[in-house]
Amino acid sequence: MTESRLPVVVIAGRPNVGKSTLFNALTRTRDALVADQPGVTRDRIYGRARLDGREVLLVDTGGLDPDGDGLNQRAQAQTRAALDEADVVVFVVDGRAPVGGEDFEIASALRRLDKPVRVAVNKTDGIDLDGALAEVAALGLPGLVPIAAAHRRGLDALAGDIVEALPPVPADDAVDRADGDRIRLALIGRPNVGKSTLLNRLLGEERAVTANRPGTTRDPVRAGLERDGWSYDLVDTAGIRRRRSQHEAVESLSTLKALQAMEQADVVCLLVDATEGITDQDARLAGHVVEAGRGLVVVFNKWDGLDEKARNEILKDAADDLKFVSWAPVVILSALHGSGIGELLDAVQTVYRAACQSPGSGALSRTLEQAVEAHAPPVVQRFAPKLRFAHAGGNFPTRIVIHGNRTEHVQPAYRRYLVNRFRDRFELVGVPIQLIFRDSVNPYAGRKNTLTPRQVKRRQRIRKRKR
Repeated sequence: MTESRLPVVVIAGRPNVGKSTLFNALTRTRDALVADQPGVTRDRIYGRARLDGREVLLVDTGGLDPDGDGLNQRAQAQTRAALDEADVVVFVVDGRAPVGGEDFEIASALRRLDKPVRVAVNKTDGIDLDGALAEVAALGLPGLVPIAAAHRRGLDALAGDIVEALPPVPADDAVDRADGDRIRLALIGRPNVGKSTLLNRLLGEERAVTANRPGTTRDPVRAGLERDGWSYDLVDTAGIRRRRSQHEAVESLSTLKALQAMEQADVVCLLVDATEGITDQDARLAGHVVEAGRGLVVVFNKWDGLDEKARNEILKDAADDLKFVSWAPVVILSALHGSGIGELLDAVQTVYRAACQSPGSGALSRTLEQAVEAHAPPVVQRFAPKLRFAHAGGNFPTRIVIHGNRTEHVQPAYRRYLVNRFRDRFELVGVPIQLIFRDSVNPYAGRKNTLTPRQVKRRQRIRKRKR
């Protein structure tokens, strides 16, 4: 079985050259802090990005500053740990500033890594481009790409160069898998929510080290499980913390490995500490699962430590805070005492079966037709989208391709409506659904009028008679 993983692209460079702005532009988020002062990004920030059609895990790092203070030195330790894991490094330099000694030191360090490097010359809008590129060329690194990250200029060219340098895409055995295969199950969550305890309970042995303090698990712990005719490949990941100003490099590296384990899974169990309730980090992790297109089961651990009132409150809060994954099954258990383990495995099997579905084009098209008849797409700027037929687009993530006309005018609310109709019709429990819209090509568009003048006059006479 080929083990695939999301390639890692690391953004590095001096402080205040626009690394975080580039990260936000490529991931289309505002996850990285941006300010006009050096040293804003202290720890590593992770995000998914689609570069020239290729999914990657993008890492924004703190600036490399040899003369920085103690806090900066810790940030640089994280940056170097990220560089060790990188498949491609994007070295960002400021096109408006002269190339200095720090740039040469970073270039020298990147050459010693012996990894593909692409140089993004940022802030090149409104300057002498040839002069700026000539100065940066003195660094001796290939692949200079002029960009203006704040204005999204040059990003397509940069994305193309990055993808060209990535390792080839391996055969993905997580697509269109059938029942009876091994279910790849990842346990993720904040530190100290009971992931390792749950792994040990499932295996019936002390495979993972547990302790009543966060950060016990550093590297993913993998194990096989056979139960009730089902086979599982279990992965217990390190706890993923809320971003803070002071991280150990090894802890940030554990976060990267945890996110990669999630990408390789078929079903992800998001463990939540029931005694603490839903946090912003829990919701953020659920969002990562949705973006990865993996099956999701929400697990409330340490349930036995709550009274009836507290249990009702946490379920009510979960309905509000995790509303965007309301389709995911919820399991309550106590990993310490073993209650709820059977319900958890039943939920995992249900989600896996749903994720393996591949409905036929006829059934999908009929569901689409019924949804449109019940509620047609709203007209936007005098454009009425026409949705004609649908077919399956693959599994893990579950994709449904919809063909029609003027599909770019389909509004987000209507997309959610269609997702719910497909989910209800095919019982896609615990599975995020990605809709892909494609405009049908009109075979008659652009064809010249081949009628003779005599035929045109004849048609005009016929139209007059009909009037």
